[in-house]
Amino acid sequence: MRHLMWFRSDLRVRDNPALYQAAIDADRVTALYIDCPGQWRRHHSAEIQRDLVRRCVDSLAKGLATLGVPLRVITVDTFAEVPASVHDLVQKLDIDAVFCNSEIGINEARRDQAVAARLDIPLHAFNGDCVIEPGALQTANGEMFKVFTPFSRAWLSMLETRGWTLYPSPAAQAPAFAPQDLNWHQGTCEKQGKAKSAAWPAGERAALARLREFCAHDLADYEKNRDLPALSATSSLSPYLAIGVLSPRQCLSVMEEKLGFVPLSRGEIGFAWLNELIWREFYRHLMVAHPRLSMHRAFKPETEALRWRRDENDFQCWCRGETGFPIVDAAMRCLNETGWMHNRLRMICASFLCKDLHIDWRWGECYFMSRLIDGDLAANNGGWQWSASTGADAAPYFRMFNPTRQSEKFDPDGKFLRRWLPEISDVPAAHIHQPRTWLDQHQPNNPYPAPIVDHGKARECTLQLFRQLSETCAVNDRAGQKQTVLPL
Repeated sequence: MRHLMWFRSDLRVRDNPALYQAAIDADRVTALYIDCPGQWRRHHSAEIQRDLVRRCVDSLAKGLATLGVPLRVITVDTFAEVPASVHDLVQKLDIDAVFCNSEIGINEARRDQAVAARLDIPLHAFNGDCVIEPGALQTANGEMFKVFTPFSRAWLSMLETRGWTLYPSPAAQAPAFAPQDLNWHQGTCEKQGKAKSAAWPAGERAALARLREFCAHDLADYEKNRDLPALSATSSLSPYLAIGVLSPRQCLSVMEEKLGFVPLSRGEIGFAWLNELIWREFYRHLMVAHPRLSMHRAFKPETEALRWRRDENDFQCWCRGETGFPIVDAAMRCLNETGWMHNRLRMICASFLCKDLHIDWRWGECYFMSRLIDGDLAANNGGWQWSASTGADAAPYFRMFNPTRQSEKFDPDGKFLRRWLPEISDVPAAHIHQPRTWLDQHQPNNPYPAPIVDHGKARECTLQLFRQLSETCAVNDRAGQKQTVLPL
C-alpha cells in the first residue's frame, strides 16, 4: 500500500495521529505540504508566522528523512487549486489513500471536501488538534456549550474519565537519507519575516524543549505571574501550538510528567495553565459547531445590529501605538516589532479598540492576525469577540477594561512601558501610567501623544449604546420584527 500524508497545521512527527495511521500497513509513505501564498494573504496570515511555518516544514523534512519518508512541497496560490494538485500527485505516485488531520476553519473544511470529491481513493481525516475532538462535548439538549464554565467542567470530566492517548512516532519505512532542499517558491521567504521569526527556534524538538523548560521552571508560579508583562512567565508555546509543531496532548503529558498528576480543579498547581488549554479547545469546538465564526460574523447575532465607528485615523493610532495610553501603546509597539503580545495585553488592547474607540472588533481581529507569530483563527476570533461582548460568554456587555488601572495593576513600576516607550522613559513611576501632565510640566516638547479619548466618557457611551441595543432587540422580539442597525 502506498499512502500520502498531507501535512497542514500539524507539523510534527510525534503525536500525529494521521501520520501514525498512514504508516500502518504501508509499503511506502510520502509526505506533502502545500503552500498557498494567496490564501494566506486572504486569511491575513502574518509574514512572521509564514516564515516560522516554512522553517518548521524544513525541520519536519529532516525528521521525516530519518524515517525514510520524503517530503514534497507544492506551491499553489489558493485553496481552489489544491484539489487538482493533490489529484495529480496521487496519480503520479500511484497512491492508495490520503491521510491528514482535520482543520477547523470553514475554508479548510470546504477545501478538504473538494479534495475528497476529486479523488477516487479514500481521504482519511483525524483529530490531531484537540485533546477532546470537537462535537464530543454537548449540553443535555445535544448542542455545543455557549458558555465556557460548563464546557470546562464537561471537558475536565471527560478527560478524567477517558484520559488521552499520545501517538508514537511511526517506525522507519526505509533507510534514513539526507533530505534535499525543499522546493519553496522563489521569493516566498522575506528577509524581514525571517529575521523576526529567528527568535523562535524551529521544529518539534525545540518546541518540546521549551515546553519542558516551562513546566520545570515556570509552571508552579504561572498563576501568580502570568498577568505581568514585564516578566517572561508565560509558556510562549502558542506559536508552536498554532501551527501544530506541538500538540495539546503533549502539553498534558509533560505537565503530568513534571507534577506527577494532571490538575483537575482550581487551586491545584498547574491548573491555571491547563485552563488556558481548555479555553483554546472551547474556541475550537465553537468554531466547528458554528462555522459562521470563520466568516467574520458575531456569535451573538443581535450584536450585528451595532454599527461600529469606521474611524481610520483612530484605528491607525491604535495600530501604531500612539493612543496616549501607555499600556496600549507599549503593547502595540511590542506586537509590531516582535510579532508577539502578552495575553493580558491582548485583552487590554482589544477592549480599548472596541469599548473606548468603538471601532469594529473585526478590524482588530484582522490586524492581530496580520502581525502575530501565533495567529490562530479560533483563539483570535474568540478573544476579540469576548472583548467586544459579541461572543460566547456569560458576562454582559459592561465588562470594560480601564487601561490606566490595568497598567497600574500589572506593570506598577512601568518596567514594560519603559522598554517599549522610550519617549516616557524618564517619567517617574508615580506618573508613568498617565504621563501627560508630567510631560507638559517637565518636557513640553516630548512627542508622546496626549490621550485620543476620554475613557470615562467612552465607557458611558458604550454602556448607553449596548443598553439601547438590548432595548431595541426586546421591542423587535415582541413585535416579531427584524433588528435595525444602530449607530455606534
